[in-house]
Amino acid sequence: MRECRRRHETVGKFTKGELQMKRSLRLKLLSQGAILLFSAASASMGLAAETDKVEVYKSASCGCCSLWVEHMKKSGFSVEVHDVRNVAPFRERFGVPDSVASCHTALVGGYAIEGHVPAADVRRLLREKPKAAGIAVSGMVQGSPGMEQGRGKDPYNVVLFNASGRTTIFSAH
Repeated sequence: MRECRRRHETVGKFTKGELQMKRSLRLKLLSQGAILLFSAASASMGLAAETDKVEVYKSASCGCCSLWVEHMKKSGFSVEVHDVRNVAPFRERFGVPDSVASCHTALVGGYAIEGHVPAADVRRLLREKPKAAGIAVSGMVQGSPGMEQGRGKDPYNVVLFNASGRTTIFSAH
């Protein structure tokens, strides 16, 4: 009899039994919400990790390319290196115009990265997502990432290029 009374005693406009059910339901909903939030965060981290993966095509004997790879790794990118005999076919496949050719070609987040592009510019490209085929630093500019040998640092531009080969300045260094 006591048990029956306890269950039916009221607190405000609800019985204790109803309050316990509401608490149980709230806890269940909160835990399900936490699981959904965790799942969404995990999925976005997986997507971020996928867009941060850089595939580099370079000559095995090129030291400056290896230094650029290290620059990208230190900047938080995951880098997969493919040592190839000839970079030109990859450049062509990824839509890099001959006018901006350099010693290595990379692919990240669907964009081509040609030459010694600073990691900060790659991050900006991935963040802004412009309609373009990629960005490039043509040639081998003294002082650009991977080309820090020696004393000098030459000014250079990072150019944005589209599929037809048209270029515009993306950043100046």
